[in-house]
Amino acid sequence: MIVQIKFKINVDSVQIMVKNVKKIFHTGSVKKTIKIKSSHDKVWRKISNIAGLPTWVIDVKKTTYLSKKKKGIGAVRLITFADGNKIEEHVVAWRNKESFTYIATEGLPLRAYIATISIKPKSKNLVELTWESYLNSEKMSENQFLEFLAFMGVFYETSLENLKEILEK
Repeated sequence: MIVQIKFKINVDSVQIMVKNVKKIFHTGSVKKTIKIKSSHDKVWRKISNIAGLPTWVIDVKKTTYLSKKKKGIGAVRLITFADGNKIEEHVVAWRNKESFTYIATEGLPLRAYIATISIKPKSKNLVELTWESYLNSEKMSENQFLEFLAFMGVFYETSLENLKEILEK
């Protein structure tokens, strides 16, 4: 789909024309990693509580379960952000004490969003946590998509810093 934005302003024979803005689907990924000085079990307990996001993920007002299942494949959560936006996510893979993968089914300007949070022990009280995602946008301009990717990178990074601060206390 091409959205055409055209207008002309004639001021003393000066013409300004705005080009066509092509809106298409875009694919990208975001990956952020952080080292946390804490036990593997303590970090896993925190991140595997999929409804505990308000304690460490920025701008999350509340998270509720939409499923009876609280952990593992099939667990579903509804995240409500401070601005009122809501995102529904389903856990689709679970490796106990290693990682889990979830997909967003509603609430993002995306056709596809799949993310994995994984944890690796580095030593007795040091872990490496990685949050990575693949996404495919609704139709948008390249600049809109790049801005969205940058926003997601800052969102992951700031949330991981919050988590680190909480767990290293």
